[in-house]
Amino acid sequence: MYTATKLPRTSALFISALLGGMIFTSCASSQQTASKSASQSVPQIAANGGVNQLSARENNISQKAEAAPIARSRPQLIKKAAISLTVNSVDKTIDAVSQIINQQQGDLIGLKQQQPKNDNPRYTATIQLRIPQDRLEPTLEQLAKLGTVNSRNITAEDVGDRLVDFQARLTNLQKTEANLQKIMDRAGSIRDVLSVSQELSNVRQTIEQIDAQLKNLKNQVAYSTITLNLEAAVSSTSPQPALGLQVKETWNNSTHSLSAFSVGLLKLGIWLIVYSPYLLIFVALIYGFRRWRRTHSPRLTQTPESTISD
Repeated sequence: MYTATKLPRTSALFISALLGGMIFTSCASSQQTASKSASQSVPQIAANGGVNQLSARENNISQKAEAAPIARSRPQLIKKAAISLTVNSVDKTIDAVSQIINQQQGDLIGLKQQQPKNDNPRYTATIQLRIPQDRLEPTLEQLAKLGTVNSRNITAEDVGDRLVDFQARLTNLQKTEANLQKIMDRAGSIRDVLSVSQELSNVRQTIEQIDAQLKNLKNQVAYSTITLNLEAAVSSTSPQPALGLQVKETWNNSTHSLSAFSVGLLKLGIWLIVYSPYLLIFVALIYGFRRWRRTHSPRLTQTPESTISD
């Protein structure tokens, strides 16, 4: 009786141990499979990340360029000034303006002189000059001392936003150019090389255009433009100068008329000499015709009736 009850307990323990070992083995194998799949997926993700790393950078270039703020220390202004003066002598004032330009390290970019006319009897001149922006006010003060100021105005245009925009676009395009150059270096087929080369050429052309516009704006900010209008204080039609001018003009006109008349007579003599044979033939024909007419004209005879009446 004791033996019958002991055998079933031993077999139950054995079966329990066998089932536990099988479960433990299956768990261990599943853990190894999961670890292997995880280890295989990691290199694959790393490889894909390495391949797509450049494209991800290219997509984030514009966002980083737009997010990066460009510091502006002061407003970027393009200043233009205009001043009108009444001076005693326009020629002397032009010489003085040239000296002021040299002192202020500026440039003369335009000069237009207007001689006196009937509608405007005063001698006028217009001068355009470029001066460093920080020397604009001292230059205007020196110019105002050359005569009587009729008008004076200064205009300013803030181009800071345009400068920031151009600089951001230029930075973005330069990064795109570098990335396209990397893609071109590792491109395999000729078709890909040509496509990337065309895109790279377009980017470089845009970079040159934006760079030129940026330099032009910076140059306008660095140098201010001044337009100076000069007008003579004394009219050229005053009594005393007008008399001298009239005498001089009359003398010039008379001498010119005498020379023109002499040249005209000389030309007439040359024409007569050249056409003299034709003139002689024409005169001979007229003389012969008149002589022939005299010799062959019918003479008047007196009739008997005229005699009786007498």
